[in-house]
Amino acid sequence: MTNFKSKADLIWRIAELLRGDYKQSDYGKVILPLTVLRRLDCILKPTKQKVMEKYPVVKGMSEAAMDVALNKVAGYNFHNHSRFDFDSLIADPENIGLNLKNYVNGFSASAREIIEYFNFDDQIDRMDDPQADILFQVVKSFQEVDLANMDSMEMGYVFEDLIRRFSEQSNETAGEHFTPREVIRLMVNLLFVDDREILTQKGIVKTMYDPACGTGGMLSVADQYVNELNPDADLKLFGQEINPESYAICKSDMLIKSENPENVKFGNTFLVDGLENEKFDYMLSNPPFGVEWKKAQKVIKAEYENKGMSGRFGAGLPRINDGSFLFLQHMISKMKPTGTRIGIVFNGSPLFSGAADSGESNIRKWIIENDWLEAIIALPDQLFYNTGIATYIWIITNKKEERRRGKVQLINATGAKDEELIKDGKLEVNRFWQKMDR
Repeated sequence: MTNFKSKADLIWRIAELLRGDYKQSDYGKVILPLTVLRRLDCILKPTKQKVMEKYPVVKGMSEAAMDVALNKVAGYNFHNHSRFDFDSLIADPENIGLNLKNYVNGFSASAREIIEYFNFDDQIDRMDDPQADILFQVVKSFQEVDLANMDSMEMGYVFEDLIRRFSEQSNETAGEHFTPREVIRLMVNLLFVDDREILTQKGIVKTMYDPACGTGGMLSVADQYVNELNPDADLKLFGQEINPESYAICKSDMLIKSENPENVKFGNTFLVDGLENEKFDYMLSNPPFGVEWKKAQKVIKAEYENKGMSGRFGAGLPRINDGSFLFLQHMISKMKPTGTRIGIVFNGSPLFSGAADSGESNIRKWIIENDWLEAIIALPDQLFYNTGIATYIWIITNKKEERRRGKVQLINATGAKDEELIKDGKLEVNRFWQKMDR
């Protein structure tokens, strides 16, 4: 396997060219889209000439039809029909800004949309401005990085390593968009712990969904877990994200790993369910703590009043300043009748807030009476960036083992020893999980 860490280090060093012109927290706005562009440039190179020859023949078609035709020639579900690539871009330093924009515009719609959500045109103008004048240097540095001889999984590791570094570096985004890998690994283990035998079956296909997927970290760790367990398994990933840059990063990661980026939808999950009527085998999420749902209040209340239990929010509406239970109800509405497992991270509010007959109380009652709550794990504090508040993993399922029916397991993993175990990735909570009284 290629040393993905060395590739990530090489790209990370390019960010030094931005010093002085960009805040460190903004480096990712340049480096991540350029990493995507360079990867696509490298893998499209063998068929680039054939695509350019085919383009005049099909350019009169609708964009959708043209994309289908040229994607077929390119051999991927994307292509670039411009006359530029990274080699020709650096051959014309004087017109680097204009040519780079033309290059981006030459991509098929699915790939172009990802770059547009990065607002990359603004970064091109900023770097090409005479006061900065760093665009050529940055593009040339990327042209010198060969990203061709890596398979999709290896390239995914590179991209996710960069995402992690930029997320940790940016205090303003880390808490909102980035869930620590050790927490995700714990959630993934708890989600799959009783399904390992199923997941090792030859040709098994399962689905995974995150309604607040951020940059896609939870989906990626789940995918890695299943791939390591059974390389022949196919875990299809789905998600929705409201933040444009996080959405672009997540779709980029999907594209780079040869997943289907169309499975990731943009927008407010409460306002528009981008994957309406879809049901999933597994779901994971770390929705923002204490996010208010005032902007979506009209739509949510209308669905609650008009659809009741046939809608997503029939069990009740929580306080306006905390939408945590709305995310969970949305996920429960997507459980398969044949069985689904859900892992979600909450602060203490969903556990303790709300008096009797309040929205929160009614939602908890609904979950307990349906015997969906399998376990709650109390995590050590300081695991999440920028917050020392208490956090909990809830495991929800409509396919409990016989020994777990009518019971809820509570695991206290808040001690110093537990914190080290979780941070080391040893996931000893699973030991307690399997020792539950029968």
